[in-house]
Amino acid sequence: MSAAQDQLEIKFRLIDGTDIGPKSFSTATSVATLKENILAQWPKEKDNGPRTVKDVKLISAGRILENNRTVGECKSPLCDIPGGVTTMHVVVQPPAQEKEKKASDDMKQNKCLCVIL
Repeated sequence: MSAAQDQLEIKFRLIDGTDIGPKSFSTATSVATLKENILAQWPKEKDNGPRTVKDVKLISAGRILENNRTVGECKSPLCDIPGGVTTMHVVVQPPAQEKEKKASDDMKQNKCLCVIL
């Protein structure tokens, strides 16, 4: 394989339609490294940005990418187009505290009591 085939051009599409990149990554780059790159390049003016790598989900070709996989393992057949740029979608998960608080509030509202006489 040539060095050019070992590289992929990737851009990251945020939820509001703006992009980070494109940037060239090696096919041996891990998904966790991509997420760290997103954190470093996240636009400062955007609200509700991710705080950690765990807050970021990357989606490519309809699949959520796992942190321990490499870019080469996750690429789709469409990535083989010479000079093409792969777009990965970025989803930011809300912090766990907000989820837990909402779940506990939902449980309080949905209480059901049964009395058998």
